[in-house]
Amino acid sequence: MRENVFQILKATLAAAIFSLLCALVFSFVAGMTGLPSEVIKPVNQVLKTAAIAFGGMIFIRGSRGLAKGAVYGACAVVATFLLFSAVSATFALAWTFVLEMALGAVAGGISGVIAVNMTGRG
Repeated sequence: MRENVFQILKATLAAAIFSLLCALVFSFVAGMTGLPSEVIKPVNQVLKTAAIAFGGMIFIRGSRGLAKGAVYGACAVVATFLLFSAVSATFALAWTFVLEMALGAVAGGISGVIAVNMTGRG
């Protein structure tokens, strides 16, 4: 049980950091290239989903990859929301947050299943 919690915490932290780094790079590129504002939200969503997959593939191990991954994915969405809200100093929830949580849980579940079934991982 304790090992599962640590896997979820480490994966959540990795996803939040990776998501923040990707967002910083993307905002720099968007500022330099003058990307239209309607491109920013979809790209940020793709980056968050990729960050969730990244964290799950690295830190989810053992068994029950779907369950650990789904919990981790939802936790990663909450962590990134809190992180980005703190950076922007606005804590506003929208109904789309529920959809983001569902997408995070699905992405985490998929990455968890893949991670625990990779050969050579304990």
